[in-house]
Amino acid sequence: MAQRERPLSPFLHYRWQYTNTLSILHRITGVLLSLGFFILVYWLAAVAGGPERYAEARSCLGSPLLQLVMFGAAFAFCYHLCNGIRHLFFDMGYGFELKTARASGWYTAGAAVVLALVVWIVLRGSLGGGA
Repeated sequence: MAQRERPLSPFLHYRWQYTNTLSILHRITGVLLSLGFFILVYWLAAVAGGPERYAEARSCLGSPLLQLVMFGAAFAFCYHLCNGIRHLFFDMGYGFELKTARASGWYTAGAAVVLALVVWIVLRGSLGGGA
């Protein structure tokens, strides 16, 4: 009696593609946005707490580490927004052709980078470099 081969796990059947990475990045940026929300709440509480609290928050948020975290949050927002729009088109039935799906993935990643840089420059300019 011939022994049947066992089925392979799904990740062994499929070749890794950048569209997989875009999908995983969409989930990760959603989580990062939730974490970045706490920075926004901290800033809003400092604004409501008066000038002394706001000055403390500005100095804290001006640190290089938090600047990097906030830029990451801005990129997460921009990527999640762009990829969410892409998924809305998928939900309407558009963009499933392989060539279109690949192109929209590249456009999404590029648009997210450009939009994040624009948002960051505008925020830093409007908040006097303390964003």
